[in-house]
Amino acid sequence: MLPDVARAWEHLQRVAQELFARYGYEPVYTPLFEHTDVFTRGIGEATDIVSKEMYTFEDKGGRSITLRPEGTASVVRAALEHNLTANGAQAKLYYAGPMFRYERPQKGRMRQFWQIGIECLGAPEPTADAEVITVLWRYFETLGIPAANMRLLLNSMGDEACRPAYRDTIASFIRDHADGLCEECNRRADTNPLRAFDCKNPGCREIMAEAPLLRDELCEECAHHYAAVKEYLDALGIPYIEDSTLVRGLDYYTRTVFEVQVDAGLGSQNAIGGGGRYDRLMQEYGGPATPGLGFALGFERTLLALEAAGVDIPAVPRAEVFVARVDDSATAEVFALSQRLRDAGVAAELDHQARSLKSQFKQADRLGARLVIVAGPDELASGEVTLRDMSTKEEKRLALGSADADVIDALGQEGTD
Repeated sequence: MLPDVARAWEHLQRVAQELFARYGYEPVYTPLFEHTDVFTRGIGEATDIVSKEMYTFEDKGGRSITLRPEGTASVVRAALEHNLTANGAQAKLYYAGPMFRYERPQKGRMRQFWQIGIECLGAPEPTADAEVITVLWRYFETLGIPAANMRLLLNSMGDEACRPAYRDTIASFIRDHADGLCEECNRRADTNPLRAFDCKNPGCREIMAEAPLLRDELCEECAHHYAAVKEYLDALGIPYIEDSTLVRGLDYYTRTVFEVQVDAGLGSQNAIGGGGRYDRLMQEYGGPATPGLGFALGFERTLLALEAAGVDIPAVPRAEVFVARVDDSATAEVFALSQRLRDAGVAAELDHQARSLKSQFKQADRLGARLVIVAGPDELASGEVTLRDMSTKEEKRLALGSADADVIDALGQEGTD
């Protein structure tokens, strides 16, 4: 990430930190690589991520190591290892950082990509589902993506009481329509039949649209949970579209799954964030039954969605004040004054390349400086410097000894106009 993109990443992180904190989420940082078993057990060996996309290698000790392809499995592993949900405790965590998948690079999809996400562990109630979905929706709204540019897809994938029978039903449906489905969908009949709903092949999508729907076969508890989630979202005015084909790509999901998509800026890769509930994941690691849910959003795709919506990332001035020198005779005073301003909390910059005064003013303008201080032989002879307001072009003299305090006052007054 070069500076412009890096500043955008930092902006997305700041917005996340401020918003997520209001909902009680705390930061967590997990390793960039884990034992491969963390991902194969958690994500599922039949998923595309595990079977095709993971960067896996042996370390010097002969252990199988994998660069993390997503954040949830690592966070749940860490929560179990450090007893964050022991004795019924609830853990609300957020993360931000790079993930790695061996995919064909395209618009909005990189092999090293950046995600922000939250995980809510220990909360079984449908209010938690509605809250997590609301956080994701509010996050995109806070960034500036208009609600009209987004759509929230919602579905329930059932649980261990009702999903196994449905998986068998879909596997049979796939076999009955094998001639019209692609090779990958036919393979999924034996590995992960629900993933056939996510196939991008137009012919497969047309056939799968006729498949039985899980929402019609949910057990009573799952149906009640799903209805409650929708009721809470309705009460908040969060718009959603029920999509019975939404399955997400990971084996650990149970019950609620959701995804936010945009219509412009991303082409076929139109999902900018999503997630769901994973009440069985901690058990996969040998821990106690612990409900959990969360979401992840992609930085690269979110940035494209912001650009498509005409939303500018707020520009942060690299310098509030530029201290310029007319010639080398003022170098020592300029250097000292710049440092006094910085020590006082002001972003100050000065020339390190012996540029002309005109070039220094151009540099100040590029840096977004609101004020320029000029020191030269004439000013220093009278113990003064010249202060110039870059917006009004007004100038005035300041005493050199108190220039830092006067500049701080000027910046404060300018901020209240």
